Parts: sequence; C-alpha cells; structure tokens
Amino acid sequence: MAPAQADGCLAVAIRIPVRIVVLVLVVPVRLVWDALAVCGNFLYRNALRPVGRAIGAVLTFLCKVVFVWPWVGLWRYVLVPVGKGLAWLGRGLFVIPVMWLYARVLTPIGHGIAWLGRVLFVIPATWLYARVLTPVGHALWVGLVWLGKAVFVWPWVGLWRYVVVPVGIAIAWLVRTLIVAPAVWLYRAVLSPVGRGIATLLRWIFVVPLVALWRWVLTPIGRAIAVVAREIADAFGHAWRIAGHISRAVGRFLGTLLRWIFVEPVRWVYRTVLTPVGHVIRDALWKPVATAARSVGRTTRRALASARDTARQARADVRRMLFGAPREAVPVARREPDTPDTRTLGSSTTALMKD
Repeated sequence: MAPAQADGCLAVAIRIPVRIVVLVLVVPVRLVWDALAVCGNFLYRNALRPVGRAIGAVLTFLCKVVFVWPWVGLWRYVLVPVGKGLAWLGRGLFVIPVMWLYARVLTPIGHGIAWLGRVLFVIPATWLYARVLTPVGHALWVGLVWLGKAVFVWPWVGLWRYVVVPVGIAIAWLVRTLIVAPAVWLYRAVLSPVGRGIATLLRWIFVVPLVALWRWVLTPIGRAIAVVAREIADAFGHAWRIAGHISRAVGRFLGTLLRWIFVEPVRWVYRTVLTPVGHVIRDALWKPVATAARSVGRTTRRALASARDTARQARADVRRMLFGAPREAVPVARREPDTPDTRTLGSSTTALMKD
C-alpha cells in the first residue's frame, strides 16, 4: 500500500480555521435536520402510513367493485355460457356438415379430378417436354450462345485488346511524365520546406506560450483551488459528523429529561397508587358483584329448566288425555337365531349337516 501523500503548507494553514467556521455553521443545521427527521419519522409511522394504507384499501376495494367484479361476472356468467352455446351451435350447424361434405363429397370429386388431370394433361405434357421441347431447346440455346458471342463478345474483346489497352498505356505514360513527376518535385523541393517553416512559426507563436501558461500558471492555481476545495469538503464532513454526535447527545439529554419529568412520575403513580386501588376495587367490589351475578344466572337457568320440564310434562298429559296412550311396539318373529354366536361352517345349521 502506497504511503499517504504529505499535506502542503497551504492545506495545513487553512485547515483549522475552515473547520472551525464550518463547525459553527453546520451544528445548527444538523440539529434542525435531526429534529425534522425525528418529527417526519414519527408523522410517517403514526399518521401518514396508516392513512395511506386505509386509503389504499378503500381505493383497492372500490377499484375491484367498479372495474374487476362487473367484468368478471360478465365474463363468467354471460360471455362464457353464450360462447359455449355459440360454439356448440356453430359446430352442429357448420363444422359437422362441412366435415361430412368434405369427407364424403369433395374428397372423392377431388381425387377424380386429380386422376383426370394427370391422365389428360400431366402425362402428355411430360412426354412432350422430354421428347420434343428439351432437344429443340438445347439446339436453340447452343445456336443463340454462338450468335451472342459473335455479335457481342468477340468485337468488344478485340476492341479492348488492340485499341483501348494501347491508348490507355500511352495516356498513363504522358500523365506520369507531364503531371506526376513535376508535382512530386514541387512537393519535395518547395511545399515541404515552406510547410515546415510555417509549422515551426505557429508552434512558437501559439503552442509554446499556451503550454507555458498551462504548466506555470493554470496548473498551480488549479492545484491550490483543489487543495482549498478538498479541505472545505473534509471540514464539512468532519463538522457534519461532530454535529451528529452533538445532536445525539442533545437528543439523549432531552429524552432523559422528558422521561424523568413525565414518564417516571406517571409510572410511579400507576405502580404506587392506581395498581393498589385497582386491586382493592377488584377484591372488594368486582369479585362479589361477579359472584352474585353468577349465582343469579345459575338460579335463573335452573328455574327456566324446571319451567321447560313442567311445560313438556303438561303437553304430554294433554296429548295422552286427548289421543290416548301411544301403542307399544309388537315384537316381530325373526328368522335368524337369537343366540349371540354367529354361523360358521363347523356348526350344523341345515338338515343335511345335522347328525
């Protein structure tokens, strides 16, 4: 790891004053920022988020009622049954008749037409193409090839070989002798030295002063500005962190103060005063009242049960006086034996198996 670069005298000279000034300016801002952050978090957790959830639930329910459920009901109870009915109707009226027509009528007719076409047209056309048109076409193609060569290829080949190529060679020699060689000499002997002189003059007039200005003026100024900006940024960072520690200490102090002023007295009153009073009220008033209420309830339930039994017995007596006693069930003779033992193959239950 490379060693840290040593700070210059300018950085050391401006570091402490800048940090003091920035600390004085940043601490109130950080305190206000932390207070606003605490208030905002409290407001968000206890007001905005529940209200937003409630509004979101209401809007979701309204959107479902207005946009989702009507279309779902329309699709499920109207469009789907109508579509199934139309599909069944279309299949019965169109698909099955068309398939029967295709399989029983159109397919045999198509096979017959295909056989007639093959016999009447394809076989004669194939024979005509193979026996007549192919030899005639080959002969005509050979004649046309020779005619095309004689009319279009050989004259142009002779013109290119015996006229154009010699004339082009002569013109190229004239251009190279009269234009290219003088131009090359002019470039080497005149234009190159003049261009080098102009480039050297422009370099000493423009480039060298600009390089000196950049190297000896702008670069040191930029480095000084960068040092100052870096120190100011570091001072702001340190001040913001120190302000955070101060804000946390102030918050803890205020929290402790509020706890000792409000929370601890309320806790002491609840634990020392309200809890014993509540226990006394529970033991002296609430438990006897609850016991009396339970006993009254039990007595009431017993009285109601007795009244129901009496009314049920009175109805039975009235029914017996008006219609007589109910008939007793007459036992019916069973074919199965009444013994608890079940039948087995080892027992003699038939006349053939008896001894």
